Amino acid sequence: MISFYRIIKFALQDIGRNLGLSLMTVLILVLMLLSVNLLWSVKIIADKGAELLKNQINFSLYLKSNVTDKQLNDLTSYIKSFPEVTDLTTLKPPAVLSAFEKRNALRPDMLEALKELDENPFGPALVVKTQEPEQYKEILLALNVPEYESIIESKSFEGHESALERLQTITNRVESAGLGLSVFFMLISFLIIFNTIRVAIYTQRVEINIKRLVGANNWFIRGPYMLEALLFTLASLLISGGIIFAAFNKLDPYLNVAFTDGFSLTNYFSSHILYLATIEGGAVLLLTIMSSSLAMQKHLKT
Repeated sequence: MISFYRIIKFALQDIGRNLGLSLMTVLILVLMLLSVNLLWSVKIIADKGAELLKNQINFSLYLKSNVTDKQLNDLTSYIKSFPEVTDLTTLKPPAVLSAFEKRNALRPDMLEALKELDENPFGPALVVKTQEPEQYKEILLALNVPEYESIIESKSFEGHESALERLQTITNRVESAGLGLSVFFMLISFLIIFNTIRVAIYTQRVEINIKRLVGANNWFIRGPYMLEALLFTLASLLISGGIIFAAFNKLDPYLNVAFTDGFSLTNYFSSHILYLATIEGGAVLLLTIMSSSLAMQKHLKT
């Protein structure tokens, strides 16, 4: 216990003697963690946005006005037999007419032409949703048979496929930039920690020689520097965690406008805090210990 207490004392003394380098080390580690969490949060938001867009993507089958109930039921049963189909809604002709009028509310010529007709020209319609947006093509291809083509007036894909593609492109670019930034800060952190420990060892070379002369083993000499690595890790985790929570609290009101299901980055972060702290803390601790060990190996020759 006395040796452990002395290791703590020497570690705090080293940090105090090289306070500027120690603060710079923590700052770089914080920036690295912030870039990693930025990358993580962008991915979460992008996945949530993609899920929201996918839920709005569907395709419609507009049937002829003379379709019989049996033909409609047969077609409905056939489409439901596909495992890719997650939802199938049948619209009656009045609902199809109402939807057409809403879509063309800013086109009075279309509405005037519709009023010239004595009756509703539309037949029923089927609105189909699939698990993945690209799966609708398989179902449309399966409907290209005379039995069903004879009762289908038109097929319409309604959704946000282009928006989904743009979102994926933006996400990929942000993730690439975030990954590059994280690697950059990781390299800078390694170099700063390496030089911090090396400077500490160099300034204390006389003390280290005295420790060796009085019988101190390698563990006792290395202990303070390893403890410094642990303290750098804990400090960077606490500071970055506080910044992240504050930033997410400011960002959540804007996300609530886009995601009406109450999605919150703060809640998501809180529910995964142990997992993230373990992964990120372990990675930072490994980085600090590796750089510290290399510095000690170079200057503490046994």
